[in-house]
Amino acid sequence: MKKWSSRNLKNLLVAGLAVTALLPNLYLSPASAAEAAVNATAATEAAKELPKVQVIATGGTLAGLSTDKTSFQTYKAGSLPIADLVASLPNKEQIAEVTTYQFGNSGSSAYTIEQLYDLSLKVDEALKTQDGVVVTSGTDTMEEIAYFLDLTVRSPKPVVVTGSMRPWTVIGTDAPANLYNAIKLAASGKTKYFGTVLMLNDEFHAARDVTKTNSYRTDTFVTPEIGALGYIDENNIRVYRAPFRALKPASEWATPFDLGKISKADLAKLEIAYSYQDAGPGAISGFVAGGAKGIVTAGTGAGGISKAMSEERKAAIEKGVVFVTTTRTGSGSNYSSGDGIIAGDNLNAAHARILLLLCLSFTSDFDTVKDWFTTIGYGQIELPEK
Repeated sequence: MKKWSSRNLKNLLVAGLAVTALLPNLYLSPASAAEAAVNATAATEAAKELPKVQVIATGGTLAGLSTDKTSFQTYKAGSLPIADLVASLPNKEQIAEVTTYQFGNSGSSAYTIEQLYDLSLKVDEALKTQDGVVVTSGTDTMEEIAYFLDLTVRSPKPVVVTGSMRPWTVIGTDAPANLYNAIKLAASGKTKYFGTVLMLNDEFHAARDVTKTNSYRTDTFVTPEIGALGYIDENNIRVYRAPFRALKPASEWATPFDLGKISKADLAKLEIAYSYQDAGPGAISGFVAGGAKGIVTAGTGAGGISKAMSEERKAAIEKGVVFVTTTRTGSGSNYSSGDGIIAGDNLNAAHARILLLLCLSFTSDFDTVKDWFTTIGYGQIELPEK
């Protein structure tokens, strides 16, 4: 009989253990095989059932390339492609099937209203096949871009606008977390019929109400007086209130502002005139001369404007220019109206301009515009009678 060395015996033992470990996979009973097949099918179906979310990128700080790892304010916005940013997000495959589309790569204030027209149509096109859309944007005019989408996108599926206050490439950046949470929120479906929402800093807000309040802080976006819609805390997405549109019947949910019914040439020219101590008439007269069909005044207190501005406004109204009054204070409602003048309620001047722009792009009838402001614009919740 052949003698086995200790080395040979050791190798034989290792090989035996390896074979033993493989045995469960080499043979399965019919019941076990069936169970494994069911589990495999379930895993495949689970993968198929992941919601589809497309990220449509427009640039901004989120896609910014910093000078170095600590240059929080020194960076070039709109530098990094969205496909690369999404690809670097960890665990995204656990929450959604994510695709990307590079609409543009610029700061938010670089976009024209005509480009927002194209962006809105692109969002609607994506929502024909996607369960939700995330739009990345610079924060400077993010609230205006979000409100434009809110008023024009026809699909009730979730649209989430996000960005960041720090570029992607610095320490402590908020960009990856904001992008990931925006995808998570869109995929959750919890803001379906909410219209467009804005999501940064683990909070989401109604596009109509939110505004940027600080030039640098990551908690810059606030909804004055009435607060955020909800919060995202890891796997917990909490909705604490709903915008008025979410309570409308599905048949009445969409606004009249269907961009498919107008061309870019129909988009009205709108301006904002800011009032202050002894403000002159030049802003209003200059805007009218420049072809403005409507002007929003950002007035003092409850919307007041100087005597010189008031006289120039009266002359402009006689020429057919429509005015909306708002306050420059940052919060509060406005009820000042009259011939050719519509009260802006609690819309800030930037939001009121977007709404008036769309109104005058679809009609020149003052009464119709006023009706749209007092229904779509004011956003009051109408409770059923008991």
